[in-house]
Amino acid sequence: MSSRIVISEFMDAPAVERLAARFDVDYRPKLVDDSAALEAALPEADAWIVRNRTPVRGRLLAAAGRVRVIGRLGVGLDNIDVAACAARGIEVIPATGANAESVAEYVVTAALMLLRGAYFSTRAVEAGAWPRQTLSQGREAAGKVIGIVGYGSIGQLTARKAEALGMKVVSYDPQVASPSQRSLDALLMESDVVSLHIPLTPQTRGLLGRERLALMKRDAVLVNTARGGIVDEAALAAMLREGRLGGAALDVFEAEPLAAGSPLAGAPRLLLTPHIAGVTLESNERVSALVAERVAAALDRAS
Repeated sequence: MSSRIVISEFMDAPAVERLAARFDVDYRPKLVDDSAALEAALPEADAWIVRNRTPVRGRLLAAAGRVRVIGRLGVGLDNIDVAACAARGIEVIPATGANAESVAEYVVTAALMLLRGAYFSTRAVEAGAWPRQTLSQGREAAGKVIGIVGYGSIGQLTARKAEALGMKVVSYDPQVASPSQRSLDALLMESDVVSLHIPLTPQTRGLLGRERLALMKRDAVLVNTARGGIVDEAALAAMLREGRLGGAALDVFEAEPLAAGSPLAGAPRLLLTPHIAGVTLESNERVSALVAERVAAALDRAS
């Protein structure tokens, strides 16, 4: 009997088809939204493929008694109880590096938009307004300092793209030595753009609260494509409203989707996107192909 794979979130169709040619695949991209159906599907699974919304822990992980490998269509593992998986001998396979290009491009694009400040004028210009003087106060990226918090593969790729625009790179990462290394506080004080590329852990939760955000230049901008919870959203919103920061782009949030009544709602100079920095047509293909290949190899080794 062939091994069974449950896929509980969206996966690129060609990758699903390649798996289905060799294994018994239960692919239901909306399964993540029906916890009872997902729990019922897991006892017969030998592998489980998820994105960031499926909680691989607690009752669901307990129900997956036969699972030997978990494929993560992305790189963050905060939705997976990695320790519990290790204790059971379950191999966890993230798509390391496959969405780096998309995230790095998002960061650079967001930084350029926020520094220039000119890309929110469409409705005003359509209505006959001509805010040329106001929008002539934007800034160029060349010569500015970008501080990268977390200097792994995505952080380093972002650095290379920023350097190509003439930006100076400084970094903070206790795990990665670099000539550009600064302390976190020094990085925040020096940077015109701060970009986050670190996991959400007990140590990084709330890392950028009011006190640390206040270290940033008044016209500096913040880009978070890492994880919600690293930035204190209420403190960030307050500082934007007070004119204490130049702007921010958030792709990740403490609660996703963003909760009604969030302090972020209506804050000025703020770009919000729904956790898609690493998701493009091209990255979906790469991520799905990589995870499909590695999950299949893991099942072959286990058989």
